[in-house]
Amino acid sequence: MHIAIVGNIGAGKTTLTELLAKNYGWEPLFEAVDNNPYLEDFYSDMKRWSFNLQIYFLNSRYRQIIEIQKSGRNVIQDRTIYEDAYIFAENLHDMGLMTTRDYQNYQSIFDNITSFIKPPDLLIYLKASVPTLVNNIQRRGREYESGIRLDYLSKLNEKYEKWIKGYKLGKLLIIDKDNLDFANNPEDLGNIVQMIEREIHGLF
Repeated sequence: MHIAIVGNIGAGKTTLTELLAKNYGWEPLFEAVDNNPYLEDFYSDMKRWSFNLQIYFLNSRYRQIIEIQKSGRNVIQDRTIYEDAYIFAENLHDMGLMTTRDYQNYQSIFDNITSFIKPPDLLIYLKASVPTLVNNIQRRGREYESGIRLDYLSKLNEKYEKWIKGYKLGKLLIIDKDNLDFANNPEDLGNIVQMIEREIHGLF
């Protein structure tokens, strides 16, 4: 079983991944943020480093998916390869922070790569408003995230909504993060686990 959790920066993906992995006794797979050699440069000069950053993410995510498919283990994945293309790269191009030439090159690589992979059995989308995202980002206090602009988060949210609306690769569960505090409220986490069980086993 492969469950993937998607959502904007600060939506709570890592926290939910950890909690669900603990609940199910499954393996959590996290985004390679701390070891990413481009992230800090990207936040200080997005135009210069956007393509490099996106290619790094694409490659590391592809490697992760191949490992998932080979292992046959039950995993919960923090963020997916699809977000790289449909959310972040597309948004960088829209904002003039990635050239059309680089974006088309990126898309071509993405299309080739995704033709070899299997989508997750269940996709969980953490839907969160910009104030909720900002609150979470400030609370965790990552220095390189301190300069993230509100309009950037807002544009990413629009991309997520558009992508999720057209998502047809498998089962989908949408969780409203504004009204759930699964990090601090066990009852909220219990409700999410019940929703997942219904999706996985088709129980109504």
